Amino acid sequence: MDVVFLSPAYPPEMASFTRGLVEVGARVFGVGDSSPDSFAPALRGHLTDYLRVPRILDEPDVIARVHHWLGGRRPARIETNWEPLTVLAARMRAAFGVPGMNESVTLGFRDKPLMRERVAAAGLRVPRSARVRTRGEAWEAAAHIGFPLIVKPVAGAGSADTFKVEGPGGLDNVLDQIGHVPEVSVEEYVEGDEYTYETLCVGGRPVYESVSQYFPNALVARQNEWISPIIRTIRHLDAPAVRDGVTLGRAVLGALGMETGFTHMEWFRKPNGEAVFGEIACRAPGANMVDLMNYSGDADLFREWARVVCHGRCEAPTARPWSAAIVFKRAQGQGRIAHVEGADAFRRRHGAAIVREELLPIGAPRRDWKQTFLSDGNLVVRAREDAEALRIAMDAARTLQMYAR
Repeated sequence: MDVVFLSPAYPPEMASFTRGLVEVGARVFGVGDSSPDSFAPALRGHLTDYLRVPRILDEPDVIARVHHWLGGRRPARIETNWEPLTVLAARMRAAFGVPGMNESVTLGFRDKPLMRERVAAAGLRVPRSARVRTRGEAWEAAAHIGFPLIVKPVAGAGSADTFKVEGPGGLDNVLDQIGHVPEVSVEEYVEGDEYTYETLCVGGRPVYESVSQYFPNALVARQNEWISPIIRTIRHLDAPAVRDGVTLGRAVLGALGMETGFTHMEWFRKPNGEAVFGEIACRAPGANMVDLMNYSGDADLFREWARVVCHGRCEAPTARPWSAAIVFKRAQGQGRIAHVEGADAFRRRHGAAIVREELLPIGAPRRDWKQTFLSDGNLVVRAREDAEALRIAMDAARTLQMYAR
């Protein structure tokens, strides 16, 4: 089976999806704007061929170059797990006559106002929102929706360029900061705990499901450098705190016409227990969450995604023997990592629970915490119970400190 996979090297976890495709019997034809000279040997070995294009986001140019490159051959699948390329993948499927999700369905997962219209039309609870292109429209939307509110890109990814606006005094400031974004969504701010709902779907039917919780909510973590964000998986999907969110997620998939592949949804549980839809994407979650799900389920969901899109089935066990939590660390200070405190003591306390430790080494330059949720490294821990996994992760957040200068 020949699969065209868009952007096999970026973001970095795309190399694991490339590997998964090979492991289920696919020949992978990669398309991207990364230089093949930068590829790790393993990634180069997994690619049957690679087309480097000048700009992967220049859709007409990419489609024309791929058409010439393929020389009349038609691949079995055209796939991506990087959100900015999901619509391009759909348009390429149409151009080359390849089965898979079409542009209309894909836009429902990419265009946030359209997404909410379709979800609301199915009778599901969504935040009030408005599509905004001008400063005047933003003020009209704010007057209708009320403060506090959220401003985010219509076609954004993760929580980049996303802001909470407490009152009228902050709206102009936020609009100044996102002047480079051509179209934004102004939305009702929903107070509550933030969860996710992930699936692997075959023909719209979830064949693998997972739920995680953010500590604190993602937007709060994005706005406060001192925080060590945590994401924790939930072992049992029928737990009272999350079962309504799972029910909501399944209904959202139906409302949007999901077909086959990965999905990543964010939702809120209000203090009264109500589950409220946030947003959803038809791609794998970022922030190392596929790794986190693998640690929770003793699975390889990179490979199972490939099996789903190539063969229409999933062989991963649905039971999760573990609750896993990832802690993202941000160094104090600027420059290069100078030293780490508390790591040895943390290892002595929780050595058996630590399944991964990927902190930047001494001497490495700090990452820009505003540009990447991955921060300056992470630890993954797991335990048999949700509360214990969170307790250990909180201990890492409090007692392990990185310093830069």
